[in-house]
Amino acid sequence: MFVIIAPLDNMPLIFLCRFLCLIALVIGICPATAQTAASVRQPTGDVYVDLQGVLRWQQNKQEVALFGVNYTAPFAYAYRAGQKVGADAEKAIAQDVYHLSRLGLDAFRVHVWDVEITDTLGNLQQNEHLRLLDYLVDQLKQRGIKVVLTPIAYWNNGYPEKDTGTGFSSIYSKVQAYTNPRAIRAQENYLTQFLNHRNTYTKQLNREDPDIIAFEVCNEPRYRKPEAEVTAFANRMVAAMRATGYRKPIFYNVSENPDVAEAILAANVDGLTFQWYPAGLVSGHTMRGNLLPHVDQYPIPFRDDPRFKRRAKLVYEFESADIIQPVMYPFMARSFREAGFQWATQFAYDPLAIAYANTEYQTHYLNLAYTPGKAISMLIASKVFHRVGRGQTFGRYPQDSVFDAFRVSYRQGLSEMNTDEEFYYTTSTQTVARRASRLRHVAGVGSSPLVQYGGTGAYFLDRLAAGVWRLEVLPDAVAIRDPFETASLKKPVTQILWNDQPLRLTLAELGNRFSLRGLNEGNTAQSQATDGRVTVRPGVYIVAAAGKNTSAWTAQSQLGSLRLGEYAAPAPTVLGPQVRHTPVAQATAGQSLTIRATLTGLEAADSVFLIAQHYYGRTQALPMRRPAYATVEVTVPAELTYAGLLRYWIVLKKAGQQLTFPGGFSGSPRDWDYFSQEHWEVPLVAANTPLFLFQAGVDKEQVEARGLHRNNWVDYVTTEAAGALALRFVQGVTKPGTPALAAEAGPAASLRAYFGDKLLGRMTELSAFKEVVVRARASQPVGVQVRLATKDAAAFAAPVTLTTQMQEVRIPLSAFQPSALLLSPRPYPGFLPLQFQSAGKPAFKLADAEVLQLLVDAATSVGSEPVQVDIESVQLR
Repeated sequence: MFVIIAPLDNMPLIFLCRFLCLIALVIGICPATAQTAASVRQPTGDVYVDLQGVLRWQQNKQEVALFGVNYTAPFAYAYRAGQKVGADAEKAIAQDVYHLSRLGLDAFRVHVWDVEITDTLGNLQQNEHLRLLDYLVDQLKQRGIKVVLTPIAYWNNGYPEKDTGTGFSSIYSKVQAYTNPRAIRAQENYLTQFLNHRNTYTKQLNREDPDIIAFEVCNEPRYRKPEAEVTAFANRMVAAMRATGYRKPIFYNVSENPDVAEAILAANVDGLTFQWYPAGLVSGHTMRGNLLPHVDQYPIPFRDDPRFKRRAKLVYEFESADIIQPVMYPFMARSFREAGFQWATQFAYDPLAIAYANTEYQTHYLNLAYTPGKAISMLIASKVFHRVGRGQTFGRYPQDSVFDAFRVSYRQGLSEMNTDEEFYYTTSTQTVARRASRLRHVAGVGSSPLVQYGGTGAYFLDRLAAGVWRLEVLPDAVAIRDPFETASLKKPVTQILWNDQPLRLTLAELGNRFSLRGLNEGNTAQSQATDGRVTVRPGVYIVAAAGKNTSAWTAQSQLGSLRLGEYAAPAPTVLGPQVRHTPVAQATAGQSLTIRATLTGLEAADSVFLIAQHYYGRTQALPMRRPAYATVEVTVPAELTYAGLLRYWIVLKKAGQQLTFPGGFSGSPRDWDYFSQEHWEVPLVAANTPLFLFQAGVDKEQVEARGLHRNNWVDYVTTEAAGALALRFVQGVTKPGTPALAAEAGPAASLRAYFGDKLLGRMTELSAFKEVVVRARASQPVGVQVRLATKDAAAFAAPVTLTTQMQEVRIPLSAFQPSALLLSPRPYPGFLPLQFQSAGKPAFKLADAEVLQLLVDAATSVGSEPVQVDIESVQLR
């Protein structure tokens, strides 16, 4: 078939190209032009900052809005760890950049480890680290991802290992960096050479590359007054960069040292950079509870300063550290846009090669394959950042939990986006797609009315043509340990499994008998659906309605910046079956008890039993159900839950062999020679038994205890009378005349303890509890406020005064009144709010409570000894 088209006079070339491609699509010769909304490239070319402080594209004068990640594979620990696990550096970077593009991210930033690519004089070293940075930039450019580089990191390269860097940052401290003349000259020399460096792959100078849209001078400097010295240093760095001929925007950090913000506002910079760690860093465990109030807003103290208003605003790092819930990123993106930011990059995306152990930064954890729900929430957050207008507001939480095309639900652990063309969700949802017939892109974890999927990995559906879609399925990812505990490459925290999983698609244009054809390398699968149901393994597929010819779509066909056959996924984790389970703290005697656990490696022919034993009493083997992939559960009957101690084990029977957990030991606890003493247990208590919300000796590794003022710290001590462990808050003696800091308003210290799981075994009797009992003391009378927070982040408080005697302080539940919620751990930067007040006046319901906060008032020491507050326990009675 031949089609002759005569172009119309004066038809713009771009419209002619689109018209030609439309005709080609009709006759079936141009399938490769399908695009995802996520992959539409930003304008190519430079950016500038207008007189109102708005970052705009030179090409079309439109506002810039870019959202993405930091990623550190060419440097420091990530580079060394990649070598240790035998990863091919270029392949690993290419795979990660593919995943970033797959998530619709279009921004990349990194603080370059100058210590690894310079000498002490600031001379650029042509080495492997610099080459890999060049390669990374080239890969990003191919995906349409824009770049901001921070040439000076001020870090050595060791964390979490020993330092080995030999550049100028290895001999000069952050303070010396702006005060020592030799350090200043080294930085000027380095900046000059770095901007004039020609990328090995792109052949472009760093300062001329149109996809490197800006530079931030240095990463998180440490400044002190007087301001003039800081301003002079910043101006020298800017002058060195401008002397190279560089004309694009230069940004400078203002949030790390807000007490000298005046110095940066007075400097010759085009933009200002900020970071956000809304719940602090390195808790050492997964934080639980509703933390959305921590990301409800980002007020900037000097936002009304005219010098601030004329500068562009950029978030160089952000993260919901120690939080795995897939609900934080969309709220952060919304708050960034409300505050006027035009760029935001998370710190830091975990390289695929080492994400199994989360060793790069244990307090951060984000990877498409290993944290699928959190990764899809990042995709949704990118959509928020691009759709929500700069300065647009939707009100305060919880009113803004549904905004624009987005919904965020803490109770459901769900973020989602729902438009005519796109539907994304982070966990199973019952939400109906807004217009399923017009959908072009679907991505999710779990199931929805459109996609019922039995696995735990992420999947993507992208429409190529009427009745033809691309399906990408990631392997199953199962969390087997707390990823925020002490990390090691020897300790996997997430298990990857390649399984056959059931899939049902209910897209009307595909029908019930669609075909499935494998497309990625090595994937030869072909099948036809029955009633919309097929079985899939990890990989990429062409899915087509019955009768559709899909031969024109090959692995090399383009989907925006992606090739249809591209696929990147980790190999299965070689571990064998794994169980993750935490018993309830207590259960009500005489009532049935449901026990649920995560169990991997379970196949259809296997069987699972719970061996339940009332200590030395009756023992039963109870078959366990499988309500979802990698989940097993059973209900222990009331006849086994009389008052006492229930002990239990999970036994997996596989191919005639028995494996018992905890521990994964061969055999069964009912065998005469089963020698392991490991087991789980639950105290079975009478209805009037107190329930501990916090016990220092039991919960010390799972709470957030912080000093909030200078010279305050936390310890654990034993009490004299009973030798019980107590949490100790210490307020050091403040020297006379020490100026107060704005960040020190509010309580001196706080305890935050999640207890939602402790209520699970006592839910039927919560109405019987009448009071909260605090067992504590202080070295001198000190005020303490006890707060109980609900799943909806409504807080209720009651004040008490501690004395020098260890005693029980009883607080009736009726005494708790609506109060602000303390945002603890303290958000960073320190100028962010420390309190959150929920809208409305909700009634207190113990069944909705899940977080205990204990706030210690600031006290003036009597004499020269520090003030000490010891908290032994908090319980319900």
